[in-house]
Amino acid sequence: MEKDINEFIKDLRKKKPAAQERLLNEYGPFVFRMVVRMVGQREDAEEVYQDVFVKAMTKISTYDPGKAKLSTWLSRIAYNESLNHLRRSKMEFISIDDIEMRGDCDETQTEETYDEQIILLLEKAMTLLPSADQTLLSLFYFDDMSLEEIAYITDSKTSTVGSRLSRIRRKLHTIIKQYSDQ
Repeated sequence: MEKDINEFIKDLRKKKPAAQERLLNEYGPFVFRMVVRMVGQREDAEEVYQDVFVKAMTKISTYDPGKAKLSTWLSRIAYNESLNHLRRSKMEFISIDDIEMRGDCDETQTEETYDEQIILLLEKAMTLLPSADQTLLSLFYFDDMSLEEIAYITDSKTSTVGSRLSRIRRKLHTIIKQYSDQ
């Protein structure tokens, strides 16, 4: 397996079309999901996605397999390109007051319906967070990345990532509690 990845990296550095196609096929869907979660709009995500792979191909000579897995290295590029896009577009965040988060409670609802409502509430609350916070949550909970991998992607310390995740969870709790108390 390691020999295969080393050959793959060599082929990418030689700009072999088969290796570039493999890179897109194997890592493209994961990178695209990450970019969509950060930038929100599909059209913008497609543009950022292309930028990620252009940058990856131009910077492949700097990739060090000893520092991170290829997927983590690509995630770092995707994270930075997405943040750059958001800064350029100066995306405005939705106010908490702009979203209707509570539905009418039906006393006959099942536990499954209640769980679905909680999930919807959590998803809506997440949209109120800045993109960087949403991305950290997604990387940790949805992509099952370790704190170390996320630290590499975001160019921060592992302890900083842990602290940020803790603060983000508290923010989500506050948002959800605010709407539960209404």
